[in-house]
Amino acid sequence: MSAPKADDTRPVIVTFGDSLTQGVSGKSYPAFLQDLLDESGYAYRIDNQGVSGDTSTDGLARIENVVAAKPALVVLEFGGNDGLRGVPVETTRANIDQMLARLKSAHIPIVLAGITLPPNYGPDYIQPFNAIFPSLAHKYGIRYLPFLLIHVYDKPGMMRPDGIHPTEAGNRIVARDVFDLIKPLLRK
Repeated sequence: MSAPKADDTRPVIVTFGDSLTQGVSGKSYPAFLQDLLDESGYAYRIDNQGVSGDTSTDGLARIENVVAAKPALVVLEFGGNDGLRGVPVETTRANIDQMLARLKSAHIPIVLAGITLPPNYGPDYIQPFNAIFPSLAHKYGIRYLPFLLIHVYDKPGMMRPDGIHPTEAGNRIVARDVFDLIKPLLRK
């Protein structure tokens, strides 16, 4: 995304996560989310703070950058790289919990975008991993998507050959899902 103009006074929505947020080719879901906001008459500016390869530990290390942006809303998406690297579920949960706590303490509204893992990681790892997102959403009383890629992960043409990242067409659908999630929190 291009840098905002200095005189852009629209409230900021920070999309905060890993490569699923940053985007890997074509337009990212945050770029399409900006299009949806503009087309729907919502005067917000997306600040994409997604970094490819980031784990929840990296996100926790960057949380003050998000707070410093003084966003009107944060869309938080972490955990995929933790899971793919076999990080203990409790570590991932604790890191996301601390990020949410920091944003809440700064009175920043948040939505949580969950992620899941390929079935070959086994139910003993996947079940507690998947439970992170609804339990933290409940703890903080926030809206959440159980799985960011729910409408694209198994659809032809919606995922890149790596099976992890959406195509540009897939990101368009992810943006719509995120837009539907955040819309009740927005003001025209």
